[in-house]
Amino acid sequence: MAKVTRDDVARLAGTSTAVVSYVINNGPRPVAPATRERVLAAIKELGYRPDRVAQAMASRRTDLIGMIVPDARQPFFAEMAHAVEQAAADRGKMVLVGNSDYRDEREVHYLRAFLGMRVSGLILVSQGPSEWAAAEIEAWDARVVLLHERPETIDDVAVVTDNIGGAQLATRHLLEHGHPYVACLGGMETTPLIGDPVADHVVGWRRAMQEAGRSTEGRLFHALYNRYDAYKVALGLLAGPDRPPAIFCSTDDQAIGVLRAARELRIDVPGELAVAAFDDVKEAALTDPPLTTVYSDRPAMARAAVDLVLDDSLRVAGSRRERLKQFPSALVVRQSCGCPAT
Repeated sequence: MAKVTRDDVARLAGTSTAVVSYVINNGPRPVAPATRERVLAAIKELGYRPDRVAQAMASRRTDLIGMIVPDARQPFFAEMAHAVEQAAADRGKMVLVGNSDYRDEREVHYLRAFLGMRVSGLILVSQGPSEWAAAEIEAWDARVVLLHERPETIDDVAVVTDNIGGAQLATRHLLEHGHPYVACLGGMETTPLIGDPVADHVVGWRRAMQEAGRSTEGRLFHALYNRYDAYKVALGLLAGPDRPPAIFCSTDDQAIGVLRAARELRIDVPGELAVAAFDDVKEAALTDPPLTTVYSDRPAMARAAVDLVLDDSLRVAGSRRERLKQFPSALVVRQSCGCPAT
């Protein structure tokens, strides 16, 4: 059987091959509804399948968006990747996801692989400053949007949430419950100082403590961003003689580990220990007790990142302020902080 071509579709629909292309690619020019229906009916009748490889070779760009995350096993990054996939599908694109595992060499590996595949653009959740990644992006002159994090070494368009302000909200709320101070579970001691959300959460915690006239000396503790390492750190912290009355965790996943440690040590939350965190992953509403946390609008951030990475003017130079899109954060009050159930 002869291969069905775009010319065949155009002939049956009584239109031009250009119009068929506009229907298939959803643009760049609009098509009248009646004409679109004729083209779609012809495609169905003939069983036409666009040759995506040929299209990519002709345009030097695919219908793919590359996305690199530190660890898709973590709930926050899993939810963010899902939101990007949905936003991309609405624009007729597909998403390839790679995990950097918080390693620069893995990040560069996926940068080279995705850019070599001529993706339409790249959404990068970078784990921290990487001179290698910056050099690779510069060499390819790639369309890149930074999502969630903005390392100082990569001066590209970024979509972030108000990490400092959100952390301040959570810390103030814990202090308003009458606790003499709030401890903070941040990232590792090597966490970058600028551009990393967890570092910004620590900044927000410090500001809220200082505004309340409370010392932060000796009250910052370190763990990886996941529940397993946070659980181990929390076991030692909560079993010690200087157990804090309240803890602000930089991520919900850390807070889940803290809640598990408190349960094993028979420490009542929130009666003996108040807990708040940041991210509002879906699991936060199902912890025991439900977790008070800071919400970041991941669906809106994902849509903004996809829109930006597909924007033909993305590479136009601009100031850092013009190239930064920041979404507000909001406190979601549940019971782990000491508030009653509503």
